[in-house]
Amino acid sequence: MSFVHLHLHSEYSLLDGAITIDGLLDRAKKTGMPAVALTDHGNLFGALEFYEKAIQAEVQPIIGIEGYITQGDRREKSHQYPTHHITLLARNEEGLRNLFRLVTLAHFEGYYYKPRMDREILRKYSRGLIGLSGCLNGVPAKMLLEGRADVAEEAAREYSTIFENGNYYIETMDNGVPEQERVNQGLREMARRLSLPVVGTNDCHYLHREDAKAHDLLLCIGLGKNVQDQDRLRFHTDQFYVKSPEEMREVFADCPEAIRNTLEIARKCDFRMKLGEYHMPKFDVPANETLEGYLATLAKKGLEARMPLILKFYEREGKPTHGIRERYYARLEEELAIIQKTGFAGYFLIVQDFINYAKQSGIPVGPGRGSAAGSLVAYATSITDIDPIPYHLLFERFLNPERISMPDIDVDFCQEGRDAVITYVAQKYGGSASLEQTHVAQITTF
Repeated sequence: MSFVHLHLHSEYSLLDGAITIDGLLDRAKKTGMPAVALTDHGNLFGALEFYEKAIQAEVQPIIGIEGYITQGDRREKSHQYPTHHITLLARNEEGLRNLFRLVTLAHFEGYYYKPRMDREILRKYSRGLIGLSGCLNGVPAKMLLEGRADVAEEAAREYSTIFENGNYYIETMDNGVPEQERVNQGLREMARRLSLPVVGTNDCHYLHREDAKAHDLLLCIGLGKNVQDQDRLRFHTDQFYVKSPEEMREVFADCPEAIRNTLEIARKCDFRMKLGEYHMPKFDVPANETLEGYLATLAKKGLEARMPLILKFYEREGKPTHGIRERYYARLEEELAIIQKTGFAGYFLIVQDFINYAKQSGIPVGPGRGSAAGSLVAYATSITDIDPIPYHLLFERFLNPERISMPDIDVDFCQEGRDAVITYVAQKYGGSASLEQTHVAQITTF
């Protein structure tokens, strides 16, 4: 019998986790773990990297988070209600979508020092998820520590109704923390009374035992504290590392079901993400128009408007203008045919829409950079202000029909008007205010 770590923080638990994804998967392979979970604090920053690398390493990835859940209303920004932890794991594609929704709502509606969710949205988006009761700061463990066993049991019973039958587990750990040792027996007894399964985790924050000191330094950096400070957060043991299956079986020798249930959860969470699919944005065209037809109309109209400037350029350079118009329109038709073939007309229409909004609003926009400067369609629709033909710029560097990939138009806006453009895009293309069907997101780069 092996073991699967289900509560683990990578470097994407910023300034708290010290486990690299490459190191984690190497450790999983070497110790014979068939699967491993990633449960960073309130975010899914590392989920895609983790998933792709795990599949390549032939280790089953389990995607989750350690969420922050307030005991009050997530929209109430006060210390009146405490915030606790809960571990959430995606069982299937529906669960993954619900995990995305919960993380989004926790940041948009519940953020107060931490991205918080509440029981209302957890219940609404619990399908396809597995819930673990959490670490010492989970509700059941915290209540037991405070001597409130009745409240702990009431909370565990409620959470067991939030998740589909059999998908809420009481989480128990043995990492050398005295408080944890005090509550473990209470957690297991409560689980028996409520007929809830128990699962063993280790709340891993670093890869090897000898990394404990380096992790302590990382915590100091994150908190702005010195190592010598007495009143700071610290992990008082060196047991928060990725233990081998043998070590975990030894730790839970008195509770073998806690080990077996990690494998049961891994089997429940064995699904594949759909990657490599394009979900193109929607642009509303006038009645009786197609995306491709409307883009062609705008491009031809725009090229005609720019033609006097184009002809003046060739005259100024002392070059013949005979046949210029035909040459430009032939190039335009070639590009439009490729855009139609690759299905990216809607993308061009949306980009030209918000760029022209900025220009009409007096917000300075860069002339264009990168491979998009090789597109005459982009020039004709005012996405760029660079005529690609005199400079022998190739459209195929931007969009190649032999190797179809998403086009990427880099746009520079004046910093003083950038937020106005973002607001325009969010309002026009964002979808519902409830975030149920939103189609606009901002992304970050690590």
